[in-house]
Amino acid sequence: MSNADLAAPSYAVKAAKRQGVTRDLPYGPEDLLWVANSATLIYGARDAVLVDTFTTIDQNAELVDWVKSFDRNLNYIYVTHGHGDHVFGIGQVLEAFPAAVAIGTAESVADIADNDQPGMSHGFWQKLFPGQIPTIVYPQALQAHNFELEGHRLEVIEAGHTDTAHSTSLWVPDLRLIIAGDVVYNDTHQYTVESTTQSREHWARAAESLAELNPAAAVAGHKKPELADDPGTIAQTARDLRDFNRLETETSRLSGTRPAADWPSRPASQLAARTCRCPPRSWASRPGLTAPGQARAWTPRLARTRSSRAKASDRPR
Repeated sequence: MSNADLAAPSYAVKAAKRQGVTRDLPYGPEDLLWVANSATLIYGARDAVLVDTFTTIDQNAELVDWVKSFDRNLNYIYVTHGHGDHVFGIGQVLEAFPAAVAIGTAESVADIADNDQPGMSHGFWQKLFPGQIPTIVYPQALQAHNFELEGHRLEVIEAGHTDTAHSTSLWVPDLRLIIAGDVVYNDTHQYTVESTTQSREHWARAAESLAELNPAAAVAGHKKPELADDPGTIAQTARDLRDFNRLETETSRLSGTRPAADWPSRPASQLAARTCRCPPRSWASRPGLTAPGQARAWTPRLARTRSSRAKASDRPR
């Protein structure tokens, strides 16, 4: 049966607001104090795929109830990258849908291990959200670049380093839908702590490559809940990142300091701690890093300024 003979799937987006991780901001706009994550459900006549989860136990309980309301069999949970605020809910969702399989690229699965380190798990996440961070459940490593929902192809697009290493997006050709993960932001300050001048230019180009697909909709990994999934946010993300670089260069010239791209090589954890007062964390490329006993090879059963209107920001999510 060809895709033309299949009923087109549908999709829905749920956004969840949470307090940001920077708690000592100076007085300013109230919306700097919170961040919203998105989770997307792609669903057909019988089955569904969930893309990304939320941060806290309470948020993920609401996510489970939302998925249940569609009365579909959940086949897969796909995670776009390894940041904790996108993967912490895997266990709760799998508990509610035990037949589902959580999947991500091998690099994303390895990156999740950062959130399991004592400094991040207890010294950061649990400290910021006491009693609200679930036990991490690792997805299985996806060995292909695509999988299917009721005969409809879902394609993984690897973006490289955007707001973190090994970012991916998910393209649904039959819907002309891009679920961008953290490659795209929608009216939310971009997370730039793990970036440099050069990596932000790469990020901008990665976003622009998504626009070349001519999507009808683009779901940003972080967005204001009330906003539509306008594909124009892809180009706006790229513009905001380049505005950031331009202003960084101008400011560096005036102040006599060097932009991040010219800093001496140093561990990314040091840059992060210096910028956001986070505990040390290895965000750099980690050859050979795995989640022992967790990441398993998996083959499909069937065959990621303020994006939109404001400037990019160094404020971490």
